[in-house]
Parts: sequence; C-alpha cells; structure tokens
Amino acid sequence: MHRLSASFVLGYHGCTDAVAERLLSGAAFEKSENNFDWLGSGIYFWEANPRRGMEFAAEQMHRRNESGHPTVVGAVIDLSFCLDLTTTAGIQQIQRGHKSLVSAATTAKTALPANDGGTDRLRRHLDCAVINTVHKLREDAGDQPFDTVKGIFTEGGPAYENAGFASKTHVQICVRNRDCIKGVFRVPDDQLKG
Repeated sequence: MHRLSASFVLGYHGCTDAVAERLLSGAAFEKSENNFDWLGSGIYFWEANPRRGMEFAAEQMHRRNESGHPTVVGAVIDLSFCLDLTTTAGIQQIQRGHKSLVSAATTAKTALPANDGGTDRLRRHLDCAVINTVHKLREDAGDQPFDTVKGIFTEGGPAYENAGFASKTHVQICVRNRDCIKGVFRVPDDQLKG
C-alpha cells in the first residue's frame, strides 16, 4: 500500500471483439464479482502484457462457447492508492486480513474458503476472501480505500526444463475505483501476435 512506484501503467483487458468496441466507444468496464477472483472484486488487467490478455480472452470464449473473436483493449491506469502485493507492506496487509478471516470463521464455526484448480490454483476462493476482508477492515476503520490491487500471478508449467519461471507468469491489476482508468485504446495487431 503505497504511492512509491510509477503511478501510471498500461493495462490490457482480454474480452470479445463486441465488448472491446463498446469499451472503445466509451462504455464503462464491468467489475468482476466472482468469489474466486484472486485480487478481490474489481476490473482486471494484465500489466504490460497484451498477449496474455489475448490468450485469456480466447480461453474464456472457448470455455463459455461464445461467438465472436477474442481481443484486447488497452487502458492507461493510475494505480493511485495501491495495495501492492509485490511489497512487504502489501503482504502485511493481507496477512492481517487472513488473520481476521480465520478469527471470524472460527467464531462462526465455518470453514475457510479454499484455493483450488490444480497446480496453478486458478480458483482463488481463499485469496479473494482475504483481499475482500482487507477492504472491509479498512472501510470499517474509516481508512482510505484502496483504488487498485496489484500482484504477481505464477501460472502455467515450467518455461523450460528445470525452470524457476512459469510459462504464464504475469502481473495483474485489479481496479476498484473506475476513476483510475484514465483512457482506453485499441491495441495494435502486432502487439497481440507471437
């Protein structure tokens, strides 16, 4: 949670071509409210990674059997007051959120949500609950709400034999405050091809 890094970043949102045209025409991005969204509720972008956004759009369209073509919309994002999970301060925030969530579940005698979905843990029910708990704790305390959340997502198999790098690792940004999206742009085709 800081304002220590560059404030403006380029983010890429994977979607269908029809959604892209609506966004480019001025329609508002819709917040994702899934209970497995690993950075909590908000609008998701890949930082500096339009190709991963395109892969995601194609994967989602195939999974949902949607018509149209996958594409990516670029956005200029002001991170503003960011819960940055690449920093010690950000990790400490989610550790406190987890502790509070565990305490609430213990008191209510309910099970904690679990991350699942194979080795990539693509279904991040626990992480989503922890992040949303952090936001709720700040709201209840009257603290400034986070505008964005940023984290590194390790995904995919090894990039090569014995690699310490995963093939789909990326930085993801969840925008909670729509005012942080300063502009939307069409991504040139050459940035979407391998």
